[in-house]
Amino acid sequence: MPHKLQVDDEKVLKRSVLLVSAFAAFLTPFLGSAINLALPAIGRDFNASAVELGWIPSSFILSSAIFLLPFGRVADILGRKKIFTAGIILFTFSTFLIIFSWDIKSLLFLRVLQGISSAMIFGTSLAILTSVFGPGERGRAMGINITAVYAGLSGGPVIGGLLTQNFGWRSIFAFLVPIGIISIWLIFKKIRTEWADAKGEKFDWRGSVIYGVSLASFMYGFSKLPSTSGWIFLISGALLGFVFVFFEMSVANPVFDIRLMLRNRVFAFSGIAALIHYSATSATGFFISLYLQYLKGFDAQTAGFIMISQPVLMALLSPLAGRLSDKFNPGIIASSGMGLTSAGLILLCFVNGDTSIVMIVPLLAMMGIGFALFSSPNSNAIMSSVDKKHYGIASGVVGTMRMIGQMLSMGIAMMILSLFIGRQAITPVTYPGFLTGMRTGFIIFSGLCILGIFASLARNGNLSLKRNDS
Repeated sequence: MPHKLQVDDEKVLKRSVLLVSAFAAFLTPFLGSAINLALPAIGRDFNASAVELGWIPSSFILSSAIFLLPFGRVADILGRKKIFTAGIILFTFSTFLIIFSWDIKSLLFLRVLQGISSAMIFGTSLAILTSVFGPGERGRAMGINITAVYAGLSGGPVIGGLLTQNFGWRSIFAFLVPIGIISIWLIFKKIRTEWADAKGEKFDWRGSVIYGVSLASFMYGFSKLPSTSGWIFLISGALLGFVFVFFEMSVANPVFDIRLMLRNRVFAFSGIAALIHYSATSATGFFISLYLQYLKGFDAQTAGFIMISQPVLMALLSPLAGRLSDKFNPGIIASSGMGLTSAGLILLCFVNGDTSIVMIVPLLAMMGIGFALFSSPNSNAIMSSVDKKHYGIASGVVGTMRMIGQMLSMGIAMMILSLFIGRQAITPVTYPGFLTGMRTGFIIFSGLCILGIFASLARNGNLSLKRNDS
C-alpha cells in the first residue's frame, strides 16, 4: 500500500510539473510572436524608427540571454522551483507595468525586466522536467512542453493581431496578466517539491559579469554597424567572450562548465546546432510581419492569420518528434528538421513585392515542420547527455543557445536595416531598401542553416540516452 501511494504521488507530481511548465512555457513565446504584429502600431504611437522597433524584441532577447546561464546555475544551488516561481512573478508584474508605458524608452526598460524574468523561467523549466521525467519518457515530456511554446507562437499572431487591431497594442500585455496570475497560483497549489542538486556550491559571480558584459557589448555593436563605435563594441564583446571561456576553465564551480563542452561531444554539438538554428530562423517572423503589413498592406489581424501556419505545425508535430527522439537517435531527427528549415529559407530569398501570399504560406509551413523536427529532439539530446547535478546548467545552455541565437538573428536584422534604410521609419520611400535588406537577411540565414546541418550531424556518432539514469 505505501508503495502504491508513492507511485500515485509521483504521478501527481509529474502531471503537475508538466502542467505548470507548459502553462509558463506558453507566456513568453506568445508575447514574442504577438509583439511582432504590434510593431507598426507601437511605431506610430511613439514615432519610433525601424532600428528602435528592432530593439523592442532585441532588448528582451538580450537581457534574457545575459541572465539565462547565471539563473540556471543559481537554480542548481538555491532551488529550481524558487527561481522558476520568482520568474513567473516578475514576468507578470513587468507585463502589467508595460500597459502604462509612456514612450519608447520606458517600454524598452520594462522589456528588459521581462527578459530577466524569462531567463528565470527558461533557465529552470527544462531542468525541473528532466529532474522529474527519466530517460524513455523525457522526450515525450519535452515534446509537450515545446508544444506549449509553439502554442504560444501560434496564438501570438492571431490573438495579438486581433487585439492590436481592435483594442490597441497595450491590450496584448493586459491579456497576459491574468494568465501569469493563474500560473503563480498553479505553482503554489500543485508543486511542493524542490530540486537543488548543487546545494552548498559557490556561485561564480565574476564569470557571470564577464559573460553579461560580453553579450551586451556584442549585441550593441551589431546594432551600431557599420560605424566605428559599432566595430569597437563588437570586437570588445568577442574578446571578452574568449576571456570568459578561459576564466571559466580555471574556476572550481563555474557558471558554465566549459569542460562539459570539451568532454561531451553530444552536448557540445547539440548546443552549437541549437545556436546556429535559432540564429538562422528567429528574425524571420520580424521580417515577414513588417513585410506583410507595410509592403502588402495587410492589417495586423490578417497578417497574424497568414503567419500562423508556421507555429501551428510546430505545435502539432513537436510531441511526435519528442516521442520519436525517445526511440531513435535524436541527432538524426534534428538534422533532418534543420535540412527542411534550410530549404524554406532558401526559397524565401526569392520573395519580392509581387510575391503571392499563396507562395509565402507553404514556405512558412515548411519551416514550421523543420523547426518541430529539430527542437524537442535536440533538447532531449542535450539534457540526456549530462549528469543530474548539471541539469540546471544544461537547461540554461538550451535556453542560452536559443536566446543568443535569437539575439544574433535580430542583430543581423537590425544591422541590415541600418545599412539599407538607416535610422528612418519604414515608409513607401524606404520600401525598396527594406525589401532588399529582408532578402539579404534570408540569404545570410540560409547559409547559416546549411552550416548548422553539419554541426547537427557531427554529434551523431555514439549518442546514448541512458547515461543519466542515476
